[in-house]
Amino acid sequence: MYKLIAIDMDGTLLNDRHEVPEDVKSTLAEAKRQGIKIVLCSGRPIGGLRGYIKALNLDEEGDYAIAYNGALVQDSHTEGVVAELSLSHDDLVKLHDLSVELKSPMHFFDAKGVYSPNADISEYTVLEAYLCQIPLAYRQVSDIPTNISIPKIMFIDNPDNLNRTIQALPENLKEQYTIVQSSPYFLEFVHPSASKGNAVKKLAKQLDIKQEEIMSFGDNGNDLSMIEYAGCGVAMGNAIPEVKAAADFQTRSNNESGVAYAIKKLVLDTL
Repeated sequence: MYKLIAIDMDGTLLNDRHEVPEDVKSTLAEAKRQGIKIVLCSGRPIGGLRGYIKALNLDEEGDYAIAYNGALVQDSHTEGVVAELSLSHDDLVKLHDLSVELKSPMHFFDAKGVYSPNADISEYTVLEAYLCQIPLAYRQVSDIPTNISIPKIMFIDNPDNLNRTIQALPENLKEQYTIVQSSPYFLEFVHPSASKGNAVKKLAKQLDIKQEEIMSFGDNGNDLSMIEYAGCGVAMGNAIPEVKAAADFQTRSNNESGVAYAIKKLVLDTL
């Protein structure tokens, strides 16, 4: 019996219109009625999850959410922090210098919103702010307080340029950060101990839920850690090959209500 289902947002829970299909909503509601924890687990900032958390009634006592690719685990009812791993001002300076060197635009987050150190703000930063419905501001790195707590830093660019940036990253950077590509135009840097898999593991331990009692859904590189960790990792039909290869089950695509299909088949029909 599965007791916790961790679900990625973009490309997984949401269709390409950034909507939760009605049959997915009703399936999640039924799973919750059966006592299963439904945990949104996203690369998005927590502010970009709150509207969906509310719409899906996942803000009640005992509900949780994971944001910033695992850098934040939050109690969705009280908005209290369960676990948090942040980057520092030194990390911001280092990655900003690298972004300038590699000619790759970047942006970064704090608890309030997203910030661009580029006066010519990238269209992908604008897209991030729009999708997540969070404030966007231009801030030079030299103006940022040294005590800032940064959950996530991102390099953003068109796919061809971003792929060139990825190839040019210093090898030792992989030891200093968890680096994941969450879309063809987003490359994300978080604390080296932060990942969706580690966040799900940490939350499950607090809730006394075993690894084999966890199901996770994902489609992209930042979902790989929780697909591999869960007792049942489910790849969307639209997932990248690496996620499909790591998964225990492949469901339909995000535009075909793949989350609902798998939960009905693997969870609800067995109860």
